[in-house]
Amino acid sequence: MEICRVSRQLPAINLRLDQKAAFRPATVRCNLLNPKENMELSIGNQMFILGMGFVGQFFAADLKNKGWAVSGSCTSVAKKKKMEELGYQAYVFDAIDPQPEILEILKHHTHLVISIPPLKGLGDPVLRHKGLVESVLKDGRLRWIVYLSSTSVYGDCGGAWVDEDYPVKPSTEIARARLSAEEQWLCLGYNLGIATHVFRLGGIYGPGRSAVDTILKQEPLSKGQKTRLLKNYTSRVHVADICQALHASISKPSPGKIYNIVDDDPAPREEVFELAQKLVDGKFPGRGKKLYIPPERTESVVMEKSSGGEKRVSNAHMKNELGVKLLHPTYRSGLQSIIEKMDSSLLPSSPGS
Repeated sequence: MEICRVSRQLPAINLRLDQKAAFRPATVRCNLLNPKENMELSIGNQMFILGMGFVGQFFAADLKNKGWAVSGSCTSVAKKKKMEELGYQAYVFDAIDPQPEILEILKHHTHLVISIPPLKGLGDPVLRHKGLVESVLKDGRLRWIVYLSSTSVYGDCGGAWVDEDYPVKPSTEIARARLSAEEQWLCLGYNLGIATHVFRLGGIYGPGRSAVDTILKQEPLSKGQKTRLLKNYTSRVHVADICQALHASISKPSPGKIYNIVDDDPAPREEVFELAQKLVDGKFPGRGKKLYIPPERTESVVMEKSSGGEKRVSNAHMKNELGVKLLHPTYRSGLQSIIEKMDSSLLPSSPGS
C-alpha cells in the first residue's frame, strides 16, 4: 500500500507538512490482563536506532549516559554481541531481506533514529514494507522520528550557498534514493501523527574517523579520496554536533521539518588534511606518513570529481530554530579535540618498529 504521494519539489513537502495540523500524542494500548507489561512500556523514554554505525553508536553512548534505555539494529551476530557487551539491546537487521518482526520491536519505543542508507535498486530497506510499517506503528508508542539523510540530495550547485529551501537535484542513484526515503518517512510520520524530521548531514567525522586518523593509519589514498581533494568546498560536521542537534530536536520537535546538519566552514579537504598533518607531526613525530600531496589538477582528474557536487551548505535553520550551539564550528577545533584525546600507546605501530 502506498503511504501517500508527495511532489518531488521540496517546497511542496514543507508546505504540506508545516501546516498546523493536530498531531496526536502517541498512546499505549492497555492490556488489563497484564498490568506489569503496561508499566514496563510506559516507563521513561526508549530510543531505537536503526543502524548502529558510527553515528548510531556515538549517539547511543550519549543517550545511555543521560539515562535513556537504548536499543538498536546491526548487520551481524558478531556486531550484535559487541552491542550487548556495551549494554544495549541489539537486533540483527538484514537490509537485503528485512524481517517484519523488527517492526513489532520498534512500536514499543518512544523515539526512533533511522541511520540506514538506501540500497542501489532497492531504496530504503525498511520502507520496502511501507504498508506494513504504517499498519504496525499506528498502534505503537513512537512520538518522534528522525531520518538521517545527506546533503548529497542537493547535487552540484556550482559552489552556491544552499539552505533547506534550495531546489534539490540529486545526480546519483543513491542520492535520488535518499530523497525518496526522506519523502516517504515524512509522509509516514504525517499519516501517523508522529513528529518526523529529516537531518541532511554533511561529511561526518569524529574520534576514530577523521583526517588525523587516516594519516596515522598510513594507508595509501583511495581513488575517491584523491578525487575529493579536488573539491573547493566540503560541508562537514563533527559527530558530537550531530548528537547535539538530535537532542535539540527531541526537546523541541517540529513535525515535517528538514534541517541541514553541518558546521560553519565548508573548507576544502586539502586544507583539512594540511592541518591534520601538522597536528600529527606536532604530537606524534614520525608516526604519520605524509600522504596528502595535492594531485595535479589535470582535465582528466577534474572530470572525476566527487558525485556529491560543489556547494556550501547553510546551517542557519539548525542554529536559529533548534538553538544548536556548535561544539566544533570548524574542522580546526574538531581535529584539535580529536588529537588531544589520542593516546600514543593505542596508535598502530610505525612501519619497521
